[in-house]
Amino acid sequence: MKKIKTLDLVQIDRIIEMAWEDRTPFEALKLQFDMSEQDVIALMRKEMKPSSFRMWRARVQGRKTKHIAKRDSTIDRFRCSRQRGISGNKLSKR
Repeated sequence: MKKIKTLDLVQIDRIIEMAWEDRTPFEALKLQFDMSEQDVIALMRKEMKPSSFRMWRARVQGRKTKHIAKRDSTIDRFRCSRQRGISGNKLSKR
């Protein structure tokens, strides 16, 4: 919970956005924001409506692309190639 309290609104918004993306693994969130999978789950539970959280958990649970160890070795990127650049995030822009 301490990690969540130190985040600003822009960071929280970006974490939620990355957590919703199918191709962004939890390891990328750990690397970028130093948040474990459990920390991300706690943040999502706190910031989202209960129905949205349940929908996200059902979507993420068991998804191979959300864990690097489970994903196919041919996937070498965090985001879909068809995804447009995200404003405010220099990493995703071309």
